[in-house]
Amino acid sequence: MSYLPAFIAPASFTDPAAALARVREIYDTNITHLREAMQRFVAGDDLPGHVRACYPFVRVQTDTVSRLHSPESARLSFGFVAGPGRFETTLSRPDLYADYYLEQFTLLLKNHQVELEVGTSTQPIPVHFSFAENDHIEGTLTPQRRQLMRDVFDLPDLAAMDDSISNGTYEPHPGEPQPLSLFTAPRVDYSLHRLRHYTGTAPEHFQNFVLFTNYQFYIDEFVRLGQEQMANLASEYIAFVEPGNVVTRRIGTPSLADDELGKVPPRLPQMPGYHLVRADRSGISMVNIGVGPANAKTITDHIAVLRPHAWIMLGHCAGLRNTQQLGDYVLAHGYVREDHVLDEELPLWVPIPALAEIQVALEAAVSQVTQLKGPELKRIMRTGTVASTDNRNWELLPDNGPQRRFSQSRAVALDMESATIAANGFRFRVPYGTLLCVSDKPLHGEIKLPGMANHFYRERVDQHLRIGMRAIELLREQGVDQLHSRKLRSFAEVAFQ
Repeated sequence: MSYLPAFIAPASFTDPAAALARVREIYDTNITHLREAMQRFVAGDDLPGHVRACYPFVRVQTDTVSRLHSPESARLSFGFVAGPGRFETTLSRPDLYADYYLEQFTLLLKNHQVELEVGTSTQPIPVHFSFAENDHIEGTLTPQRRQLMRDVFDLPDLAAMDDSISNGTYEPHPGEPQPLSLFTAPRVDYSLHRLRHYTGTAPEHFQNFVLFTNYQFYIDEFVRLGQEQMANLASEYIAFVEPGNVVTRRIGTPSLADDELGKVPPRLPQMPGYHLVRADRSGISMVNIGVGPANAKTITDHIAVLRPHAWIMLGHCAGLRNTQQLGDYVLAHGYVREDHVLDEELPLWVPIPALAEIQVALEAAVSQVTQLKGPELKRIMRTGTVASTDNRNWELLPDNGPQRRFSQSRAVALDMESATIAANGFRFRVPYGTLLCVSDKPLHGEIKLPGMANHFYRERVDQHLRIGMRAIELLREQGVDQLHSRKLRSFAEVAFQ
């Protein structure tokens, strides 16, 4: 016998706000049921059956391939289904995704002139995903009681949260609806919990523009600039958040109740995250992903569920051309993927295109920050192919195989993360870009030495970071509607951005 919350029947809506309100009602009812049942379980009570609560769903059905065409919708690469049929997805965390859901609902109603159906799905909410941000009640359980949880509650089911939709391999069974979103609710919840673990910050603090780096020097500078913004009464940013959810509010801005819950962690998490927050969530999050393509894939797998408007890699690279100087910039317009971590999800024959909007913003930002134009700009910034490898010591291989392949590909720079970040951006339909800084030239005998490296870091990190932040400002100013490129959408695409 199942112990269930009060059932909320499906209903049809033509008002997106009313549809969102029903999603909230269903989600809150079911989460409250799980939390109260868990509190009773921790207290030692015997519950009246297997505890189950389910996610809300949204469904749309169309009978025609046609849709309403308007100047606004014509520019968008999302907000409509691919053709006639029934489309559905489960939903989670309407408190976090309220604006996002409202936009998707509005576009579906506008483009297809049909009703949205919202109801309670049959997909169970794993009890782990019901805990509030600062709930740790399971830590008070005895080993025997923890073991009993498997019989009383639904636990995470990996079969319900794979990436077949985003990978383009999902095939619904006969009678099943087609997907409406890249991510199911369990997949979203899984990544939200992983983000807390890896970055040390709550998903609520993440902004819609993300910078990645592979060096702590950039983070140190980002922290300095973030604190500088908090001391500026005229700053467009309202808060700066560090690992442990430590919040610094802009001067003159009152603290919020949850701010006091932040605590500096005894040690930094694996990939610490920092957030320069705007009221509209279009600020900048920056994550130090460390070294290697595995980290790059891991963090982008999870940040993707937040549906950011863009992510950009700012890091160091090996310059492969003799004409390059230490401190020169490389704007990637193509990638050689020798990182291998995405070979199963995204075949190597899939090209990873450069996105014009990101490229233009990055080039303009380099020009504005360095005050260089024309030939002088080209002297310090080269546009070309970046190769990413999973072998940090590739240059030591005796047969020169990698060197030969990089030369054949016309690569101008090499690192270990950029191709992974770009490829996962392509895979998850998140606009991406790469601007690297040459820190050594191993093929030409210029390797990093301690003194030289320290001088290089002091000279370039501040400028490089300011370029990345300026590029985001330019992307924000031009409007995000122009940012989500059709290059990232397939011909049988889900409707949600």
